[in-house]
Amino acid sequence: MMLRYTVNCSILFTELPLLERPAAARTAGFDAVEFWWPFAEAVPADAEIDAFVRAVEDADVQLTGLNFFAGDMPGGDRGLVSWPKRAGEFRDNIDVTVGIGERLGCGAFNALYGNRVDSAKPAEQDELAIENLGLAAQAAGRIGAVVLVEPVSGAERYPLLTAADALAVIDRVQAAYDVPNLGLLADLYHLAVNGDDVDQVIARHIDRIAHVQIADAPGRNEPGTGTLPLQAQLSALEAGGYTGLVGLEYKPSTTTLKSFDWRF
Repeated sequence: MMLRYTVNCSILFTELPLLERPAAARTAGFDAVEFWWPFAEAVPADAEIDAFVRAVEDADVQLTGLNFFAGDMPGGDRGLVSWPKRAGEFRDNIDVTVGIGERLGCGAFNALYGNRVDSAKPAEQDELAIENLGLAAQAAGRIGAVVLVEPVSGAERYPLLTAADALAVIDRVQAAYDVPNLGLLADLYHLAVNGDDVDQVIARHIDRIAHVQIADAPGRNEPGTGTLPLQAQLSALEAGGYTGLVGLEYKPSTTTLKSFDWRF
């Protein structure tokens, strides 16, 4: 397989402090990394941003993906894009995220949609999400980057479960804004766990897949620990013309280094 891997250093190499993980990925033989939002706040101090940028640069790896601030992920938050009470935080975070991407040559930003909240109607949240995704895509477009929309599993109130759900959101944004730079983040684990037909998603929507991530199921561990046909699906993506990256976004069942023994 010729597809290139990028290591998600927010879920892998957690044995190490976050700023040591890019170098660890490089030592393990990878030249690309991605991260969830690596700070506790939407707008961190300049010194924190500079330290993160230096860690990536000093490791001599490429930052290929970065999430916008998504709230308290360990506490159950899954993004601020559709959360009315925190819309200001998301909008303040857009320029910070894109600014980091510009410094490090990052071409993809993942905008987690957000859970349904009791304080707003779903239609209100969806309208806000369209506006916020439009703003994010406009900002990312200034540096030639794409904004990703991702179906997610394991979050009861997260409304985007299938590829069709995410693509419908993208269609709405593109109907309202002149932003071609939105794409589907096809996490093959999340899609499979949510009951989507992953083979059909690849066959029908490969031209709209802007990024791919993998983990096996059950368990969300490394490939080979579950039952998903990941190698066949990656081969289908490659055969269909996908030339993007494959993000390793799994929880290692052993140490991170030992978990790379599966590599196709």
